[in-house]
Amino acid sequence: MRCYLGVDGGGTKTAFALVGEDGRLLARHEARSSYYLGTGVDLVGEVLAEGVGAVCAAAGVRAQDVTRAFFGLPAYGEVSADVPALDAAPAAVLGHDRYDCDNDMVAGWAGSLGGADGINVVAGTGSMTYGERDGVGVRVGGWGEAFGDEGSAHWVAVRGLQLASRQADGRAGPGPMLDVLVEHLGLDAPLDLVDVVLNRWGAERGRVASLAPVVVRAARAGDRSAASVLEAAADELVLLVTTTAARLGRPEEGADGWGAGGASVPVSCSGGLFRAREVLDGLRAGLRSAAGGFELRRPQLSPV
Repeated sequence: MRCYLGVDGGGTKTAFALVGEDGRLLARHEARSSYYLGTGVDLVGEVLAEGVGAVCAAAGVRAQDVTRAFFGLPAYGEVSADVPALDAAPAAVLGHDRYDCDNDMVAGWAGSLGGADGINVVAGTGSMTYGERDGVGVRVGGWGEAFGDEGSAHWVAVRGLQLASRQADGRAGPGPMLDVLVEHLGLDAPLDLVDVVLNRWGAERGRVASLAPVVVRAARAGDRSAASVLEAAADELVLLVTTTAARLGRPEEGADGWGAGGASVPVSCSGGLFRAREVLDGLRAGLRSAAGGFELRRPQLSPV
């Protein structure tokens, strides 16, 4: 039986799915993050060995019998010197070369839109967009947490931490953000944030990003400044989408270049931050008011 392996890497986890030729799901597995920047490219091979072995064992399939595989890898293409090593890593695990590698953003686009022309916006640990039109792909964003990833869970969490610290000092008016964060982390005092985030966590991006839901909780508890962070995140994601569409080029008036029956740009989204209705609704509203016409669609499939 033909079978196909999908791998979707990310800043928090790496997902593996094996499907039969009829599209039936044979097995799934989740492994640790394969985001290797800061730890070394060898991490990717270790995670792939663990995940491919586990998903194939669960399905009763040998890795060498996988018909074709696609590996969506975080940070792929962002360090040119690492691309050959990343391209080679799956061969050691599968025992053959019937696979392709690319950035995980491609998996997000392909799953969410079923491989059709359009744009997928990602707001997980990091953020970016990837769109295709007539076989041409464009990436926007995804520059990393140090000076990019606007609108991502990490970006939201950092601004929530900044707000909480300002509230603790009195540089910002009082609000639920500080109290919600102190309760969530079980702190004895607000200044213990330094110990937890910088000392114990080492400001690790995934752990920092995990605080984004705390910002959502604070906003829902009535913290207007926390709500403004979520509004700003949605605005940044709208900008990613509209910039991608501009770079891909707009169809001529009345053309079918973006899909059957019209020229509106199909847009879908993936990533944990969209579980917050405030961000999803903000993206929807921003696209509705953007020039040119965008159609926000429910994802057809998950990235993996």
